[in-house]
Amino acid sequence: MITDQLGRKVNLNLPAKRIVSLVPSQTELLFDLGLDEEVVGITKFCIYPEHWLKEKIIVGGTKNFHLDRIKALQPDLIIANKEENTKELIEELALDYPVYISDINNIEDALQMIADVGKLTGKSTLAEDLISDIKNSRNELSSTNQTKKICYYFIWKNPWLTVGGDTFINTMIEEAGFISLSKNQTRYPEIDLDNIDKQPDFLLLSSEPYPFKQEDADFLQTKFPASKILFVDGTYFSWYGSRMIKAFELWRKK
Repeated sequence: MITDQLGRKVNLNLPAKRIVSLVPSQTELLFDLGLDEEVVGITKFCIYPEHWLKEKIIVGGTKNFHLDRIKALQPDLIIANKEENTKELIEELALDYPVYISDINNIEDALQMIADVGKLTGKSTLAEDLISDIKNSRNELSSTNQTKKICYYFIWKNPWLTVGGDTFINTMIEEAGFISLSKNQTRYPEIDLDNIDKQPDFLLLSSEPYPFKQEDADFLQTKFPASKILFVDGTYFSWYGSRMIKAFELWRKK
């Protein structure tokens, strides 16, 4: 029996053999743990590995997944996340199936989730090796000489939303060598573009959940004329699974 990150008991006959993943970053983790045959259902946003979108049953999105499709798969484990999935739908699934719910706010939470998933799927050794690789990659990044750059990291427009200091994204922003001007706020604060008191060095426009375009950058440049604007791959900042290794390696080379 495993306790998930909400303190819930997850009871199943280990290891899981029919897994439905409702979280893109954790889907990629399952692939990297060698669970190709065991994963039977994913969401339409589980874009890595790409071939799984053709090979696995798509159960819907992360918020509006189809209960009937999931039930038809007869899963013995469902992987979910507190923030990414709809609470009411997850609670309904949990009445009939073992559901592991992650709650990730920092790298330590992410590493614990990886260890838990390894135990649930019979891949503890691979999970521990992955955790070690993530830690080593992070340490190599930290050893590089970085001058912190001031930024806003935008995730949405109209309203214009950035990220607070209590998020996993903010942790990764700092790992990448930036300091967010909204780090003293919580979750996903809105910025009033007509009442700006500071000009950051950079504006980071994430590829997800809102796909910013050049016209958005042009508009923001009028509000932040002294800032450099960068389009960034949001998966490196918000995906809390095995992708962390790739993120640290990328930023170390910058």
